[in-house]
Amino acid sequence: MITYFGFALADSMFLGNCNITRKVLNAQEAMDLVEAGVTPCLNPSHQATIDAMVARFGIKVGIPETPPKVELRQGDSVIVMGVRGLPRLTDRHEYTAEEIGKANFAFALYTVTEA
Repeated sequence: MITYFGFALADSMFLGNCNITRKVLNAQEAMDLVEAGVTPCLNPSHQATIDAMVARFGIKVGIPETPPKVELRQGDSVIVMGVRGLPRLTDRHEYTAEEIGKANFAFALYTVTEA
């Protein structure tokens, strides 16, 4: 069983017909799962958001050189962190502490329960 970590879901992550459960996580639950071991499905363009997550919650997830192809099978999961309220970074590469403090972060665990 593999647990991935990312910032979005895509239909292509799920193979064939399957049932999926969704569990809302608090930041500590997400951190515990990350510390237990995850496969990041992030890319370098996510660096500022990852830095914001570290600043806000202390959750550290690396960026792989090549993001994996995510194919969720029975028992596999993906932790998704959604963020609302962070502005688009067009002329800089990081968020301010004030921007991070005002943003809403949400974590959810999606698990394939049946194929």
